[in-house]
Amino acid sequence: MDAPREPTQDMRAEFERRRPAGCAAAEWQLRCELAAAYRLFAQLGWHELIYNHLTVRVPDSEHYLINPFGLMYREITASRLVKIDLEGNKVEPSPWPVNPAGFIVHGAVHAAREDAHCVMHTHTTAGQVVSCQREGLLALSFNSMFYAGRVAYHDFEGITLDRTECQRLAEHLGTRNVMILRNHGLLVCGPSIGDAFAEHYMLQRACEVQVAAQASGATLVQPAREIAERAGEQYERTARQGDQNTLLWNAMLRWAWDIDPGFAA
Repeated sequence: MDAPREPTQDMRAEFERRRPAGCAAAEWQLRCELAAAYRLFAQLGWHELIYNHLTVRVPDSEHYLINPFGLMYREITASRLVKIDLEGNKVEPSPWPVNPAGFIVHGAVHAAREDAHCVMHTHTTAGQVVSCQREGLLALSFNSMFYAGRVAYHDFEGITLDRTECQRLAEHLGTRNVMILRNHGLLVCGPSIGDAFAEHYMLQRACEVQVAAQASGATLVQPAREIAERAGEQYERTARQGDQNTLLWNAMLRWAWDIDPGFAA
């Protein structure tokens, strides 16, 4: 008996049907998925109005896609995304500008990490609160255990407009996929949009629970460091070897489609 057709296949087929002439199939699929990610971040309250960025590298190039500066996340569509190079220059015509702070942060990661095809940076309230705490993310909740020993930190240097910060930011991230920008917010990356989305979701949840637990006034319990780091290793191994991030991202794509399929335009 054949396996049931996964509903995301039909949706991706519709993406292809809508592909404009002159846009490569692989790029258009990424454009649709990145636009969906923006819509989902808006739905989940992870946006900062017209600020912050989610980027993805265009296949077989050093170019990447970024949001047009001036649009809300709920307004992002596949065709409105701007294609830029590592210096922040547009490589295709677009009526929209690009926020310089976007390519400073994202360009630094894309340039330093060939495996970091997708980069996401947010200023969520919980993420910023944790970024202001000296000890950063604590091993308190189930979600936070996933990041024991896996979080990089980068000290605040002002608004990210100085290109000399790129190298320091990339060096502090190293080979990790999660970084807390102190006094600033969260940054995650991954080999796909789905992988980066999963990292951000889990990290954001960890920050939310930490802030709520601290605000409760109760005595907080932390497991032994070796237990927390073991959980982090288990999560990283499972995410790398399994298909749970793909399953999660397909479900999120279907949710974005159900909310408004207009992102794939």
